[in-house]
Formats: sequence, structure tokens, C-alpha cells
Amino acid sequence: MVVKKKSIATSSTAKEAKKTSSTDFLIVGLGASAGGLEAFEQFFRKVSNNSGMAFVLVPHLDPGHASILTSILQRSSTMAVVEAEDQMTVVPNCVYVIPPNREMAIFHGVLQLSIPEQPRGHRMPIDHFLRSLAEDQGEHAIGIILSGTGTDGTQGLRAILGAGGISLVQEPETAKYGGMPASAIQAGYATHVLPVEKMPEVLLAGTRTSINRSEPPAEAVSGFKRILMLLRSGTGHDFSQYKKSTVGRRIERRMSQHNIENTQLYARYLKEHPAEVQLLFKEILINVTNFFRDPEAFDILRTDILPKLFGDKPSDYIFRIWVPGCATGEEAYSIAILLREFMDEIRQEFKVQIYGTDLDEDAIVAARAGIFFPTIEQDMPSDRLNRFFVKQDAGYQIKKNIREMVVFATQNVIRDPPFTKLDLLSCRNLMIYLEPEIQNALIPTFHYALKPDGVLFLSASESIGNHSDMFVPISRKWKIYRAIHSTNSIRTVMTSGFSWSAYRGSNQPDNMTKKTKETNIADLAKRMLLQSYAPASVITDLKGNILYVHGETGKYLRPAPGQASLNVIDMAREGLQLDLRTAIQCAASQGVPTLDRELLVKTNGDFQPVSFSVRPVTGSNSVEDLLLLSFQDAASVAPNRPTRGKRVTGSVKSQRIQELERDLAHTRENLQAIIEEQQASNEELKSTNEEMQSTNEELQSTNEELETSKEELQSVNEELITVNAELQAKIEQLADMQNDMKNLLDNINVGTIFLDQHLVIRRFTREAARAYRLIASDVGRSLADIKSDVENEDLVARAQNVLETLVPYEHEVHTANGEWYLARVQPYRTLDNVIEGVVLTFTDIRKRVEAETAVQEARELAEGIVDTVREPLVVLDIDFKVVSASRSFYQYFQLTQALTVGRPIYEIGDRQWDIPKLRELLEKVLPLNKSFEDYVVEYKFPGNGLQTMLLNARRIISKKKDNQMILLAVEVQIPTEK
Repeated sequence: MVVKKKSIATSSTAKEAKKTSSTDFLIVGLGASAGGLEAFEQFFRKVSNNSGMAFVLVPHLDPGHASILTSILQRSSTMAVVEAEDQMTVVPNCVYVIPPNREMAIFHGVLQLSIPEQPRGHRMPIDHFLRSLAEDQGEHAIGIILSGTGTDGTQGLRAILGAGGISLVQEPETAKYGGMPASAIQAGYATHVLPVEKMPEVLLAGTRTSINRSEPPAEAVSGFKRILMLLRSGTGHDFSQYKKSTVGRRIERRMSQHNIENTQLYARYLKEHPAEVQLLFKEILINVTNFFRDPEAFDILRTDILPKLFGDKPSDYIFRIWVPGCATGEEAYSIAILLREFMDEIRQEFKVQIYGTDLDEDAIVAARAGIFFPTIEQDMPSDRLNRFFVKQDAGYQIKKNIREMVVFATQNVIRDPPFTKLDLLSCRNLMIYLEPEIQNALIPTFHYALKPDGVLFLSASESIGNHSDMFVPISRKWKIYRAIHSTNSIRTVMTSGFSWSAYRGSNQPDNMTKKTKETNIADLAKRMLLQSYAPASVITDLKGNILYVHGETGKYLRPAPGQASLNVIDMAREGLQLDLRTAIQCAASQGVPTLDRELLVKTNGDFQPVSFSVRPVTGSNSVEDLLLLSFQDAASVAPNRPTRGKRVTGSVKSQRIQELERDLAHTRENLQAIIEEQQASNEELKSTNEEMQSTNEELQSTNEELETSKEELQSVNEELITVNAELQAKIEQLADMQNDMKNLLDNINVGTIFLDQHLVIRRFTREAARAYRLIASDVGRSLADIKSDVENEDLVARAQNVLETLVPYEHEVHTANGEWYLARVQPYRTLDNVIEGVVLTFTDIRKRVEAETAVQEARELAEGIVDTVREPLVVLDIDFKVVSASRSFYQYFQLTQALTVGRPIYEIGDRQWDIPKLRELLEKVLPLNKSFEDYVVEYKFPGNGLQTMLLNARRIISKKKDNQMILLAVEVQIPTEK
């Protein structure tokens, strides 16, 4: 029976039962793809049959091909290797192999099989199982990634490390295919990187020490505190407020990688190796998350919470949502997707601001990129996946409309101030890592951040503690609460001394205050000098877009009419535009500054002399190049000289007219050239655009087909590699069996001929050439065409009869050269009990025939001698039955052979031999080898009267114990008459 696939994080039941579901032995999940068979064999050759662990194997198998992996691995393992079945309970010292075309999970130590829902090229069976193993076993989970291509298993190891377990990854250099191991290592999810042969040693020796337990030694406590201090000084983050058990497990993993068992030694190692501090920091920050974790909780959020939050809001309302501890962004994007679906359903648009924050800068970078592993296919239905994600080589990328709804930033939720005026705050699976007093302090902070009636969304394993005066439950099961009006949160934040700015600066040295004062004085001086002496200036990019304004620029620049623009050329006043454009082009393209260029600029209805400069900005830390544009009034003619006013005015006007005419002519020429170029370019662009659109559509279609084909081929290739490895093992097994068969046939000294259904020779042994004149080239010829040395027997006809009747034939035959054989003809049966020919065997019985002949001759000789002797002789077996007797015995006692041979001696004749004393003597002959002589017996012979007989008996020695006999001789004395 196969159950329908279920999510590995569908409910809190697994979390609530995690303590009880963990078994009292370790369960190890092993994943591999191409080249995995060889790695599995290497691994299990080093694992004893009493390791106390259970091993679950998840290779990539061909869904349409029956796997023989179980039988192959059984040869390498001393443990039982079985194919997993649905609802099979895992027991220690056993190996379980996933069957083909199935996905496997584990719940309370019981394997659960399901039919994969994803297409063949999209399945991630290793990730699926390892994630369920992390959910079920928690810190006792162990994941191993061996040879394979792709990235399957990486997210599974992430889940295991997040749950507190350990991970082992094969060295890529030792793997047949290093893709899967390299992916896990590059992602930072490998606790140990080892050759396969050393992995069992690490597992069996135990990779985790015990630090920071309920009553740790004083040295361990001191070492633990030193480690936290080094972390704080190296990263600026204080982990003393995190749960010691969680931090302790992460420290243990780093210690085990360096084979350090003492916390004091590890603290010293951290001090000597600053890079290890950062690695430990990353280790502690590993968190497990996925899209729509606990789907039922998100269903409640979608159906019950969002309609109430959006219900009476105007269309210009801004929804503010905060997701602290967002990790790589899955939860923030999940909420964004829900909001997008809801707004599409109600056909109303709202502005949404979602803030995702986390302590881990690398996680924030990954969240901003919005690219996720293919394993997210397991977290949501395909229609949602296709709607909000774009398929890429590395996995899936979130679409732009969802990405723009979320802002990601680095933040320490304990230390930094919160976002405020929130409609929804989702903090799930963050507080479980914090000490209870920190959890208790965060809840008022969250209430302070929320608007009245705002919603707090926690995980099923978290709660609001004793702050029921701040929240009322919406869903007790899924820990969803509504904020109620209360001043207690503000009072709690204030009275607890929770000053975010002060906290942030608490780690700064004392002399920072002095430096700040000095810096403030310097800044003040610079500011005064700039305001007093620097000309009006703007900073622009190379295209003239204004980035910064200093001083009063209104005399030289003004807002351009029409669509708003901050381009300095558009904003330049009349008379300044042309020269300013030329100067900017020179500075931008050639780096040549324009200094103190004078011209007339129209200001306040009149033209005024102005000087401007354009300089490339040097020494900037900005990524892009910048320009500095400065403006100032040029020296003007004194206004107190009226006698020359008219002439000056006339000269100015004339100069202005000439400038305008030059500008106009230049502008016309430029305009005409531009118009012609633009017309030609437009025609070309139209044609090119049409061609490009057509080509682009074709390429998109082709690319989609190629992507699909590539994924399918990659999946098929991995499966074929696995099948090929199995077949190669099978070929090696068949080769071994072939060698065994050859050696068996060559050494049993039995002539054998294998014939097909047409009595054509398929194979024969060298001994068969003594009965048939066979050579190697006779294979493929009919047996009837081969000369036989067997006389008086048509074995070809016998073989045909056996083929038709299926009744075996057996007969002793002899050859022309005097050889004797026991010839057998039997049907040739396959493993499926199909008759595909006959088998002729010739067992050499020449020695047996010769021995039988010799025995017969010896018997005849002995019988001749016995018959010649006058005295009666009789031979008895172990049961005192007559084996043979001499002719004189029959004559004396008037007996016949028919009434004597085979009967006990005590019963022959008229029972005259049934004498107790004789019985006693005869019964001692064989066991005691005690012969007797001249035992007197009187017997009355018919016609001869009473006569005396002397009996002599002795054992006849034989090599076989069960073939002992007694020779009894009778000597008849002279008759005595009464």
C-alpha cells in the first residue's frame, strides 16, 4: 500500500512529538546518485553488524526499472539489507533501500512511501527524506551525501544541521561524480568531509562530545564563556542570550571537525585562528526554513486574517509587515505571495511594505537574490510555483512583482530597534533559540511594534508567555494573536532599560566619545568654510543627472517645464545650455575639465555675465564616475557710468545677437543631421525589431523545450548511471559464476555436452571428447554430425526422446577403446523452468566395472573352492542369515538352496541349529572377533542315524563394518549307534 504524498512539515504534531518520536538509536540517511553504488559498497564493508544504527539509502533509481541494489549490497554488508515498504518500522542493525518510483519520509521511526508528484527531472528524493529525518529525529539525525551529480541533498543537510544533527559528505576528489558533495560543501552544510571508508569510523566512534549539560564541570563552563566572549569580540554579536543547549551543539560540531574535545582548547584555537570565529558564527546562524511552513497555519492567515486586515482599508492604505529572523527569505516571500493572491482575488491594489530582517548577512544576500533550490517544488503546488517563480539552471527565482514587495536588511532583533506601525508581524521559529527571559522581553517589543488589532504570527512551538494582557488568541493551535490596546508594552520597554541606541553603542571603547567630539569640530569647520567661500555647485553623473546640490543655484538653474527632471542640462537657464552640454561631454568622454568659461545667461529677464566650470571628480569611492559643476557671477561693468551706458548696452546686444545667430545656425545643422540619422535609424530599427521579436519568440520556445529536455536527460542520465552500475555489478557476478562453472566442469571429470532444442552443441567439457570426437569448432554443429565412440547405443535418438517426453534416460555404455561410462540424458531447464534443450553427461565407471568384474571372478573362484571341499560350509551375515553354503552342506542336511539362502540358520531344516549354546557362541564371533572350534553337536541324519559334528566358526574380515560375515565349518564324525 502506498500513501499519498504529504508535506514533511504539514503540522505541529511532528514538532510537538519530536521528543517522543526520536528513537533510542541513531538513524543515518545516505543519499547518492551517479557512482553511488560503489560508494555504498565501500561504506558498508566498514560497518559492523552490531553498530546499533539503522541506515536508510536514498539513491536516484530509474522509476521504470526494477532495482537489484538490495541483492548487490547484501554481498557487501553483514547486516540485513531490505527494500523499504510503506509503514515499515525502522530497527537498528538493518539497511533499508528506497524502491524505484517512490519518495520516502519517516515519521515516529516509521518509513512512509509515496508516489512522486513532480515530473521525472524535478524530483529531489534525497532532500525529501533528509528533511523528514530532521523533523523526526531532531539532533539525533545524521545525513550522509555520497557520489552524484546535481544538488539533491544540500537542502536536506541544511535541515539536519538546523535541527542539531550532523552531516558527513564524501570528498569530491574521491567521488566518481563530485557534483552533489561539492554542492553541500560550498553551501557550508558539511560537518565532516571524508573519504567513504573513514565515515563508519567517525560514526561508530561518536562525533559529539558532551559540553554544557545540566551540571557541566567548571572547566567546561569557563571554556564556554570564553568562546562566547571571543564570538562577541570577533563578530559584535552576543550569543549569551541564546539557549545554551543550541549554541553548545553548534560549538560541538565545530570542535569535532578539529578533533578538539576540550572547550578551553577550542577557545585557544579560536583566539589563534580568527577565521574560525567567523565559521563558528555561521554555524550558529544555520536555521531551517521553507516556503509555507505549516500550510494549515498559512491557510488560516489567508482565509481568516487577511480579509479582516484588508476589510475597511482605503485603497491608498500602506500595509506594513515585519518578518524578523527571515533567514533566506522563504517566509517573507510566502506572505508576499499570499498577499498577491488575495489582492488579485478581491481585485483591489494596496501598497505593501514587507521588511525581512536577519542577523546573518549572507542569508540576507541570498534572500535579496531570490533564487532557491529545486526542492521548493515540494513546498507548494505547481500552479503557485509557475505563477510566482521563474525556472533557472540553479533552481527557481522569485518573480519581480513579488520581489519588489519585500525589503531585506541585516538586523539584530534583540539589539536593534524594531519596525513600528505594523499590521502583521511574523516571527516563527526564532524565539525557540533564545533564553526564556529574552523571549519574555521580545513579546512587549512586538506589541509595541504592532498597531492596535495588528496580528502576531508565531510558530506552533512558541507562545506569548504571560503577556495575555497584550494579545488575544485568534488560533491557539497555530499561535496567531491579535494585539489589543495596552500601555504595558511601552511601560515594559521603558522600565526594562531597553534602549536600542545605547545598546548598540555599548561595545564601543571609551575614547569614542572624544573622537566623536573632535570629528564634530572638524565637520563644523568644513561646513562653515564651504558655506562662506565655495561657489554654487552640483554633483552629477556623466549624463548630467544631479546627485547633490551645494549653495544657491537658482540664478543658473531652474526647474524645466513639463515632466519633472533633475538633469542639469534640462534645468540650465537660457544661454547656458549649449556650452554646458559641450563641457559635460568633454569631461565625461575625455576627462578634460572646462574652467571658468564666461558667457551671458538670462536671469530675472536680463542677460548677466556668468562663469562656470566642469571638473571630473577624483578620489571618489563611488562605483560610478561623477562630475562637479560650479557656477559664479563673472566680473560685470560698473552701473555708475551712464555716459557710456548706451554704447555698452549696444555692444552687449550686438555680441548677444551674434552668439544667438551662431547658436541658431549650429543648432539647425545639428538638428537636420540628427533628423536624417534618426529617420534612417528608425527604419532600420523597425525592421530589426520585427526580426528580433520573431527570433526572440522562437528562441524562447526553443529554450523552454531545451530546458525541459535537459532536465529530463539529466535525470535519465543519472538513473542510467545507477542502472549501469547495477548491471556492471551483475556482469561481474555473472563473470564470477561463469568462472566457477568453468572450473567446476573442468575439475569434476564428468564429460558433459549441452544441447539446444535442435540438438545443436552449445558447450562441452574436455572429458566429453573421450565419448564423442569433439573439438572446439564443433560448437554450433548438430550432435548427429559428430562421430561417436559409444557402441551399441544411439544417444542422439535417446536425447530426442528425452526432449519430447522430459523423462530422463540413464544407461551404462562402453566405447570402442574399452572405456565404460554411465550415460545420462536429462532436460535442460532454465531458472523459469523452461525446457531449452538437453544435457548429456558421461561419468567414467571403468574402475567400478573392472572392480565388479574382479569381485565376480573372485566370488566364482571362492564358490568353486567351497563346492570342492567335502566338509559342509555355510556363510552367515551379521543377522545370522545364510549368505551361501557349499554343495556338501545341502547334501548332508538334505536342504535346498531356495529354502536356505536368506533365512536365519536357526530356522532352516527342522530347526536343529537352534541351540542356545550355539547362539551364544555365534553372537560373540562378530563383535568380539571370538572364534570357536570343535563345538560338538549331535544330529540324527535321515538314513544314517545319530552322528556327531564338530563345528568351527570364525569371522570373515571385511573393510566395511556393515559387511561382516561368519564362516561356519561342519566336520561330521563316525556315527554312533545307541
